Amino acid sequence: MTTNVEQILTEIREANLSYLMLAQNLIRSDREQALFRLGVSEDTADLLSVLTPAQMMKIASGNTLLCRFRFDDELVWGLLTNHGKSAAANDATSRLHAAIVLAGRHQEAA
Repeated sequence: MTTNVEQILTEIREANLSYLMLAQNLIRSDREQALFRLGVSEDTADLLSVLTPAQMMKIASGNTLLCRFRFDDELVWGLLTNHGKSAAANDATSRLHAAIVLAGRHQEAA
């Protein structure tokens, strides 16, 4: 493997471990918020909340990224990036609108 590929795989493993640790912390501290923010099911939250550090290390060591983007449409990306708008004036409103759209999708999935 080239150094670049090895670096990318190392970064994926680090991101996986960070994501698992964050997810577990969120679930343990505020389960309802965690379900919304992580976009995971009750069953997945149950599983994540009881993982041991050794299990998290083992899961994180794969070469597949565990987290993914929860939205894939131009509306949400446009709202989050303020594409085509003056950033200062509409930033808070656009982010609020994006949060509302995502919250609606979370309710639909539940």
